[in-house]
Amino acid sequence: MVTLDGFFAGPNGEIDWHIVDEEFNQYAIDLLNTVDTILFGRKTYQLFESYWPAAATSPSTSKSDLEIAHQINNMTKVVFSRTLDRVEWKNARLLKEIIPQEIVKMKQQPGKDMVIYGSGSIVSALMNMGLIDECRIIVNPVTLGNGKPLFKGLKDRLNLELLKTKTFSSGNVLLSYQSDRKEA
Repeated sequence: MVTLDGFFAGPNGEIDWHIVDEEFNQYAIDLLNTVDTILFGRKTYQLFESYWPAAATSPSTSKSDLEIAHQINNMTKVVFSRTLDRVEWKNARLLKEIIPQEIVKMKQQPGKDMVIYGSGSIVSALMNMGLIDECRIIVNPVTLGNGKPLFKGLKDRLNLELLKTKTFSSGNVLLSYQSDRKEA
């Protein structure tokens, strides 16, 4: 999720501008069916961990959120953080730094794809290392004027090939791009 002016969060990490409805949730469910590993930075991990485990058992959780909760809670979660000492969410493991060879090994494992939610610094680091094969960006019809840019810290130009687009009734637009970089 990103604003039209390129921010994945407001200046204080706020994401209250995200447009999430049943159509978006169905997209999330479909995406989660294609992945078996989620990569997180500390902040996004803590945000997800504060919601999804409890959502799986809450009677007030919507049907689509319940399905998402079960998918996310059972997936492998890799958390990159220099400040956390441990992660306790089911199937989560902590890595103190991004080691390109470790990511390449993970990508070569049998199974489904990996996905990164939020975590702009992780996205930029992996893009700089040539380790992202596809970018799926959902542009929300809002501008913030300032905030946390999704691609802060990119070192080099990266040409992308448009794979597909999807327009949601909310005004969100999914842009899917393939990277032309080879793995590091």
